[in-house]
Amino acid sequence: MRVRDSEIRRFAGRLGALAVAILLVLNASVAAAPDFIRAQGTRLVDAAGERFTVKGINLGNWLVPEGYMFKFMRARAPAEIAGVIESLIGPHEASRFWAEFRDGYIAEDDIRFIKAAGFNTVRVPLHWRLFAELEDKEARFEGPGWSLLDRLVDWCRESGLRVILDLHAAPGGQTGVNHDDGFGFPLTFYVPRYRRLTIELWRRLAAHYHDEPTILGYDLLNEPISPYSDEAYLNPRLEPFYRDVVAAIRSVDPNHLVLLAGAQWSTSFEVFGRPFDANSVYTYHKFWANPTRDSLQSYLDFSNRWNVPLLIGETGELTNAWNEKFRLLHEQFGIGWCFWPYKNLDSDSAVVSIAKPAGWDLIARAGSADTREFKRGALPPREQAQAILNAYLEALKFSNGRVNGSYLSSLGLVAP
Repeated sequence: MRVRDSEIRRFAGRLGALAVAILLVLNASVAAAPDFIRAQGTRLVDAAGERFTVKGINLGNWLVPEGYMFKFMRARAPAEIAGVIESLIGPHEASRFWAEFRDGYIAEDDIRFIKAAGFNTVRVPLHWRLFAELEDKEARFEGPGWSLLDRLVDWCRESGLRVILDLHAAPGGQTGVNHDDGFGFPLTFYVPRYRRLTIELWRRLAAHYHDEPTILGYDLLNEPISPYSDEAYLNPRLEPFYRDVVAAIRSVDPNHLVLLAGAQWSTSFEVFGRPFDANSVYTYHKFWANPTRDSLQSYLDFSNRWNVPLLIGETGELTNAWNEKFRLLHEQFGIGWCFWPYKNLDSDSAVVSIAKPAGWDLIARAGSADTREFKRGALPPREQAQAILNAYLEALKFSNGRVNGSYLSSLGLVAP
């Protein structure tokens, strides 16, 4: 309980100046308690107990590149995309390209704009290889991801945004499709080394951010277990895996929310039993569903049965009219949302559209070609490819992008 300053001074003569000073310091420290977002029944609340409803946007393609955002038809996974870029301009220039890409794709002016537009949260897809290096006997938790993420958190703290950390690409691959950058099979659940590395990575991230209220929570696995995997074998292993990850997080961080995604690309809650962590959110993804209650009913039933909050972590990429209907449906039931994505190349289905540079079709052709086409000369001359990619690095900056005002309007927001 907080003690009022007036009550402290009333007893000043009795307690003495030193005791009063101590009480005032203690009182101030309580008043300045970190403003973590936490679960309270089916709601999220801040430190003052006020309801917090997520209005978020996904920073897709920044730290986990996806082929369709480059207009690539064949090279879909981050490693495949990197291979195309290296084939085009060589390893040295490719390294420079990715450093500038990560530096410019999400910058401080992007974060300021996101806040000014009316969002209150960003969800950040993470690739494990930016945070750890796997060696023969042990892992070293080093890499450019730490400083990039710290910088983002600093910007978000200054702007007043919350951050969800989303492990989009876990060691070994949790999904079995391109966007986990794995081996085409969800080896995170099969290979003990990858399992241990995923758990330890989350422990390290939680230890790093345990006292940072700008972080809203930890989204443990993005879209685990695709419908193409052995559901009968893998589904019963998802919640036990989450239990182990959460235990590791709670060993260093009692404060932050943990976000638990359903199986089959974050659509099915049938894998879950009684909640095992009091500060958890259950999250699902829905694209192109009917914007009617029946699309949400199974999640609402789960939330009401167990008295836990929900979040839709990814949705969008259809029409603005659909966006509005689906958003309003979620708001009707008090469910927070994170739309996908913030930026995309030559697209109206994003907050910001990156202008397609002249000649980009040559780059897209390389990313869509098979091995035989590569050998037949699908690649443009290196100097030409370099010039096109340099133009893309300029185009992706916020100052050069096009804000899709109608997209923002569909989310109930307004371009500043």
